[in-house]
Amino acid sequence: MILPPATLGMLGGGQLGRFFVLAAHELGYKVWVLDPDTNSPAGKAADRHLCAAYEDFAALDQLAQHCAAVTTEFENVPANTLDYLAKFVPVRPSADAVGICQNRVAEKMFLRNNDIPHAPFAAINSADDLRNASPELFPGILKVARFGYDGKGQARVTSREEALHAWQAFHNEACVLEQMLTLDYEVSVVLARDEHGNTRSFAPSENAHAHGILDISISPARFDVSTAQGLAERIAEQLGYVGTLAVEFFVSRGQLFVNEMAPRPHNSGHYTVDACATSQYEQQVRALTGLPLGDARAHSAAVMVNLLGDIWYDASQPGPDAHGHYREPDWSKLLAYPNLKLHLYGKHHARPGRKMGHFTVIDTDPVKAHEVAMAARAAIGIRNT
Repeated sequence: MILPPATLGMLGGGQLGRFFVLAAHELGYKVWVLDPDTNSPAGKAADRHLCAAYEDFAALDQLAQHCAAVTTEFENVPANTLDYLAKFVPVRPSADAVGICQNRVAEKMFLRNNDIPHAPFAAINSADDLRNASPELFPGILKVARFGYDGKGQARVTSREEALHAWQAFHNEACVLEQMLTLDYEVSVVLARDEHGNTRSFAPSENAHAHGILDISISPARFDVSTAQGLAERIAEQLGYVGTLAVEFFVSRGQLFVNEMAPRPHNSGHYTVDACATSQYEQQVRALTGLPLGDARAHSAAVMVNLLGDIWYDASQPGPDAHGHYREPDWSKLLAYPNLKLHLYGKHHARPGRKMGHFTVIDTDPVKAHEVAMAARAAIGIRNT
């Protein structure tokens, strides 16, 4: 075990990394963050912020020299960076596991090879791949293999012609063409797995998206999707995964299909900070350092609502005012609710679609939690889409 007050390394400086830093500090660890953004939320909270690129080997050498173990808060850290650091310190999750999750083609092949339910798909590397794709893939969704998230790098296509135009718009990058399923709802499972194969899964959450970005997560899910936990645990085992992992599922005509995996904590698991004995971020710290995993049981029902940069703008006059100032939301409207927990990420500036914070409403009664969350959401100016 790596015990406090050891120093831990975090690749990535976003809000997920910030929550990791806070959880590590509560356990008595120090944290260094490597991120190229001078205003990164995690970097502001860390003991030291190495403001450098993820392939800056001088910065990586500093991280390896001063940190007892290293993890990541997002999947697009180059696998070569993880491999390099692993020569000197424990890196969890491994470069191999992250490499599968960060490439949609590798991810879909992993699911296929392990008989894990997924939507029909085809790897697209050329125009001929689209011309020869099975008719069952239309209508479908064309997704870039790398770097697409929150609805970016995706296009709905109803025909080969539309798919070809979309592929060209993606600059002929490697893609996945996936059959568009009839969607009942979406759920996700966040779990933690240690180096000995012990696993702790949080209850599945039910998720709703707006414009490709997570809007609301409800836990526990209002449907019986208990089998999702077993599938997520099977994925973690097959990956040899160590750390916190999220698995997103589509439910189509009552059947579960894996949508994608995230080798890190997940937006839909934010609720664990306020509603569970151990948060997904503390589990990440524990798995990284070899501490026993914590209790993942929930003590409350929870509804999490994302706060995007849109609400920093006046709907009648989008953008900053004449002085270049953004409108700060009236947080008193949220803080008036005694069972609402507000989390702001400290990002440097707001812009539409940017995740600026979230709030979670907890209650012993899941119906009440949902009612309060919807009322608070409306009070702060979030409109239904």
